[in-house]
Amino acid sequence: MTIVGGRPVISPPTDWLVASDGAAIPYRVQGSGPALVMLHGWSQSGAMFQHQLDILSERFTVIVPDVRGHGEAPDPERGYRMARLGRDLAELVDHLKLGRFNLLGWSMGASIAWAFIDLYGTSRIDRLILVDQPSMLLRLPDMSEAEVVQCGALFTPSQLCDLQAALRGRDGEAQRAGFLAGMVTKTIPQDLFDWILVENAKTPSNVAADLLISHCTNDWRDVLGRIDRPTLVIGGSVSHVDPRSQKYIHERIAGSRYHEFSAEEGGAHFPFLEAPKEFAKVVGGFLASGGG
Repeated sequence: MTIVGGRPVISPPTDWLVASDGAAIPYRVQGSGPALVMLHGWSQSGAMFQHQLDILSERFTVIVPDVRGHGEAPDPERGYRMARLGRDLAELVDHLKLGRFNLLGWSMGASIAWAFIDLYGTSRIDRLILVDQPSMLLRLPDMSEAEVVQCGALFTPSQLCDLQAALRGRDGEAQRAGFLAGMVTKTIPQDLFDWILVENAKTPSNVAADLLISHCTNDWRDVLGRIDRPTLVIGGSVSHVDPRSQKYIHERIAGSRYHEFSAEEGGAHFPFLEAPKEFAKVVGGFLASGGG
């Protein structure tokens, strides 16, 4: 792993997938061994996983795509729905001829994993890792306070509409930068945070706005009970995502494991960047372990 000025040196895309609707999706492949597909979050990029690409590729074939319209992927001006992103994943693993694979989804990447499972089931997944994503982001009017905590819901319908409008406005990029400030620990190095902002800005604000509604209005709670593969749920003690919502996911998935990173371990929304070696150790240990 090469670090220059506190930032990881990013591997260029290995190749591109042309999806069935014509969208161009770049992906990186590194290493050998069992396949591990890693999915990044909303308005982010696969570059977020560069440390993990370098570390985990010593034991696994690590595959890191950029979600359509994110990172190095051009905006296809269509397909910004969770179901379509789930299909993109299916087409990528078919393209790579992966019979079975391990799957890690962080933030919206976990929602893409749930969309894939909802559409195609779990038969091709060996092990599943879910990192810091609520099972329902929208706070519905009839939800009890207990449900809000369990879901990790962050927005009321009016707040979500206001946010989408703000992203479409001329200060959309500043809006996203403000979000990011609340997603990292207070001790993150400034140059690393600045780099996250640069990667974040690669996603056009209109793309982020288009995807936001689908991302936030899917309720994945009924999918959790259908997950029958060995699963690790990862939360952060100081994340903007309430760790109680991650424990709820863990409780809903039979036989799953739960790991929570502390504040000292980079336990906000980006543990793979703030504590890359520790994160890789947890993920690698789970993937290499036997049983459920």
